[in-house]
Amino acid sequence: MKNLNKFLKNKKVLITGHTGFKGSWLSVLLNSYGASVYGLSLNKRVSRPSHYKYIPSKYFEQEFFENIYNHKKIERIISNIKPEIIFHLAAQSIVSDSYNDPFNTWKTNVLGTVSILNAVKDFDTKITVIMITSDKVYKNNEWVWGYRENDTLWGNDPYSASKSSSENAIYSYLYSFINRNKNIKVGIARAGNVIGGGDWSNNRIIPDCIKSWSNNKQVIIKNPNSIRPWQHVLDPLHGYILMAYGLYFNKIKSGEAFNFGPNDRHSIEVIDLVKVMQKTWRKSSFHVVKDSNFSENKLLSLNSDKAKEILGWSTLWLSHESIQLTAEWYYKFYERKYDIIDLTLTDIKKYRAIYESR
Repeated sequence: MKNLNKFLKNKKVLITGHTGFKGSWLSVLLNSYGASVYGLSLNKRVSRPSHYKYIPSKYFEQEFFENIYNHKKIERIISNIKPEIIFHLAAQSIVSDSYNDPFNTWKTNVLGTVSILNAVKDFDTKITVIMITSDKVYKNNEWVWGYRENDTLWGNDPYSASKSSSENAIYSYLYSFINRNKNIKVGIARAGNVIGGGDWSNNRIIPDCIKSWSNNKQVIIKNPNSIRPWQHVLDPLHGYILMAYGLYFNKIKSGEAFNFGPNDRHSIEVIDLVKVMQKTWRKSSFHVVKDSNFSENKLLSLNSDKAKEILGWSTLWLSHESIQLTAEWYYKFYERKYDIIDLTLTDIKKYRAIYESR
């Protein structure tokens, strides 16, 4: 087992997209390991309620609010911080929103990635960069088995295509600039179907359920038979940290891509996820309708054997456990009036206790 406390303590870590769902969880997780966390996001005007809004300012050394594709300002910020690790999560990450605003989806996801790469390509100090893309970068053939890291990248919708294109940008910078600089290590992380407390994004199944049920309304289910291997947010975040560890100590090669997802046998349909949620939210109901506004893959899972073999990573919570933990998080927030940061720290302590006991 890797000593993540020793690795992360006092490390300067920059998180782009720190006000988002995954970014805010990563901020608290890294802080629990003693890292000096810096945040970079578009602005403070995030969704209400918001997981980030409840994180005390003491969790950050400093925060910056700029467009991620404004490369000159991004370069200045990174140059001033001189981070030892960057986790690049800033993105437009909602598939349905990419149909409504494809231009800004492409601009944010591709040029935002280029901004970070351009800012670090000539670094004269040691830096490790984890570029988070998506499970949707793969050409989806509706296979029953999981996609491997060397499968074809593609994208039928604007979000998926922009994410796979951002990976092309990463590889171009690696081969044109970064591989010539021994100070810089870059890794690519692909994960999806991430759930957990504090996500209030639009057009995501669990936030949709919570927003409806907390107001005593019926939730509308649009894709009941879509199959996903759901994972708790702490599982892929832990994988990103293990990637950073491996790159920092030259255990893995710069430019490597890693999948982070549960085993295929833990995949369940959206309708079954809702039913597991209902065990916690007993006064809840749903209604199924067909949505023809945009198409989304019905079947999509990742093969994470590479992460297991090389990084020693695997999901610590099964899908049903992750769904139950998530439902309980929201229930305690809405019905029991628990503090968000306390709920988040409780889940982090549970997770770390399992990992550190292995």
